[in-house]
Amino acid sequence: MNDIIVLNLWQFALVYLLLIIVLLVMKKCRINRTKLLLIASLRMTVQLVLAGLALTYIFENPHPLFTVLYLMLMTVFAVFTVLSRNKGINKRFKVIVGISLAGTGLSIVGFFIMAVVGVSLFNPQYTIPISGMIIGNAMTGVSLGLRVFNENIHAGRNRINTLINMGVTPERILIPFVNQALETALLPTLNSMIGMGIISLPGMMTGQILSGTMPTTAILYQISIIIAICAVTCLAVFCSLFFGYKTLYNKRQQMCDY
Repeated sequence: MNDIIVLNLWQFALVYLLLIIVLLVMKKCRINRTKLLLIASLRMTVQLVLAGLALTYIFENPHPLFTVLYLMLMTVFAVFTVLSRNKGINKRFKVIVGISLAGTGLSIVGFFIMAVVGVSLFNPQYTIPISGMIIGNAMTGVSLGLRVFNENIHAGRNRINTLINMGVTPERILIPFVNQALETALLPTLNSMIGMGIISLPGMMTGQILSGTMPTTAILYQISIIIAICAVTCLAVFCSLFFGYKTLYNKRQQMCDY
């Protein structure tokens, strides 16, 4: 395998020319998101540069405390991001979402690192990047699931009230909404799995190949991480919605906070 080609700053800067194409298309289609694109690009660049500097320091000075702190920061930020996008849910629902996302994410990370990879959980080289992929996808799945659940609940408000007045229990009314939101949240992961290896080479596999890893080894890692992502997305969304929807009615089977 050849050594990886290191990009210099001028080569790297060329990729930003592609944003001009995006801006031109947005202008042509009258999509008023120019400011958002520029802010998103700037934030992404700054955040990744800072993350790169932090990871360089951690890798050069490995210590369990650094790995734990980075993992905690990652988890807290993921929970905050999900809750900030779903401000309409009640406080108990938010607590359940936070516990579900953090609990399932960290559990899958622990299993993957210690059982599948077979290294210490405090090994930053494996724990930090793998945690980012697992927790990041869990965050995306929960955000999507909650959005679909809330939109369907509000759209079906009249139907829900009618069923409640007819004596149907809130559980029977809300479970279909939970199931539909879970299915919607899983679809992006399932669809990406279908075309993986034929239509696209996933990021983790591409990165490993570029760094000089044998394709066969990269494939095993990629299959493993995709299955872990599918599992964490399913569990995080299921726990968030299955336990969260119960906060929408009281012990007297009366609907509230929806």
